[in-house]
Amino acid sequence: MDDKSVELDGFDRKILAALAQDGRITVTDLARQVGLSKTPCQVRLKRLIDTGVILGFRAITDAAKLGLDHVAFAEVKLSDTREKALEEFNAGVRRIPEVEECHMIASSFDYLLKVRTADIRRYRIVLGEKISSLPHVASTSTFVAMETVKER
Repeated sequence: MDDKSVELDGFDRKILAALAQDGRITVTDLARQVGLSKTPCQVRLKRLIDTGVILGFRAITDAAKLGLDHVAFAEVKLSDTREKALEEFNAGVRRIPEVEECHMIASSFDYLLKVRTADIRRYRIVLGEKISSLPHVASTSTFVAMETVKER
C-alpha cells in the first residue's frame, strides 16, 4: 500500500462520516443511512479498508474515568536532524505509551508531543525517564493543558 491519495465519491464520504459517528454501525444500517443497498456498501467499505483510507476501528475512552486526565504538550528539540537521527527518535517515541501524538514541526523546535498521564508527578517521570532519554533529544519544553475544549 502506498501513500497516494484515493479518489472518493459522495457515497464514500457519507460512509466515512457515518463511521466517524458510529464505528459499530451494522452494514445494513450503514447502507440505509448512505442510500445504498447492502452489497455495494460492503464492497465500498472493503475498498476503503483495503486502500488504507480506513486504518482501523477503536473504542473512544473517557480519559478522566480511566484516571488519565492530565494532558501536557512537550516541545522537543533534537541535537541531530539528519534522517537516521529522525528515524531513531521516531522509533523510540512510538514505544512510549503515554505519548498519544507526535508531530514533526517546522519551527524553532523539531517535534510536538501530546502526552497523557494521571498527574503532573507521573508526567515528570515520563518526561525525565522516557522522553528525555530518546535518541538525540537536546532539550524539551512543556505546556500543561488546563482544560480540553475539543478533542477528536
